[in-house]
Amino acid sequence: MTEITPDIEPDFVPEFVFDKPMLGRVASGIFWMYRYLERAENTARLLAAGHHMTLTRGADEASQEWRSVLVTLGQSKAYTTHNEGFSGAAVCDFVLRSKNNPESVLSMFERARTNARECRSAITREVWEAVNEGWMSLRDLLARPVRQTNLNQVLAAIRRESTLARGATHGSMLRNETYSFARAGTFLERADNSARIIDVKYYLLLPSVAYVGTALDTGQWDNVLRSLSAERAFSWLNAGRMDARSIAEFLILDQRFPRSLAYCHSAMRENLAALAGFHGREGRAHLAMQECDRRLAGKSVDDIFERGLHEFLIDFIGHNAAIASAISEEYRFVA
Repeated sequence: MTEITPDIEPDFVPEFVFDKPMLGRVASGIFWMYRYLERAENTARLLAAGHHMTLTRGADEASQEWRSVLVTLGQSKAYTTHNEGFSGAAVCDFVLRSKNNPESVLSMFERARTNARECRSAITREVWEAVNEGWMSLRDLLARPVRQTNLNQVLAAIRRESTLARGATHGSMLRNETYSFARAGTFLERADNSARIIDVKYYLLLPSVAYVGTALDTGQWDNVLRSLSAERAFSWLNAGRMDARSIAEFLILDQRFPRSLAYCHSAMRENLAALAGFHGREGRAHLAMQECDRRLAGKSVDDIFERGLHEFLIDFIGHNAAIASAISEEYRFVA
């Protein structure tokens, strides 16, 4: 994915030093374990949405839809290095299991399992079993190329294994700093993915502003909702409406939807506050969170569109990345 440089002022705050030297590595392992699980699930959701859209499109349009999936995931350049054309079979194989793709779903689950194994003392048996068994199940399922006939089954399995790990975490873990790092990693990754899907699938893939309000514009927004598994929740709240402002307001500002940007940052704020309580102080991560809150608080969807949706999302992604960097620095993560 494209690296974005945030414009947060470099306020200096003395960093907390852990009493236990190993804790930084454990915290990093937990944080990234849950980021990988969330990223794998979001990738499966995006592939499912892309597959759904191609079922009603011609060959050229279907090819462009699969290309859009790669662009959204930040894997387009790596894909074209090893492949020609954008067929569903080739794209799905690359994204899900290709050895030429270090960001494949199988690789992400393997990294999550590696981190879980290295942090066994910090997680429960239920969490370890969910992650380990999920990896073994997906390893077997993805041992051979995925066909269109079983693609939905594979994508459902990826979502299920990630959900099982998250459920085991919620149902068996102490609400201690391990849990807070796990949740912070989950929601930071989810916020990044949601923002990128909204930005890339709408802003970058709509041919020009002349298409705003057309059937293509509406189709792109419908695809954004599907990519975030938000179409049903949105329809419940907005029966019969399908316009850019209503959808953007729901995906960005509605705190009832667990994949909205506002919800993700509310959850991150809660878990960073818990970490501050465990360690007796706030630091760089909390300042970065406050800066992001300041930019989001009180915003209406009209404010966002007046400034520019793309500009708002790029700013959000940059500050979300700044929070991740600040967490890594403050809690002494080890690369």
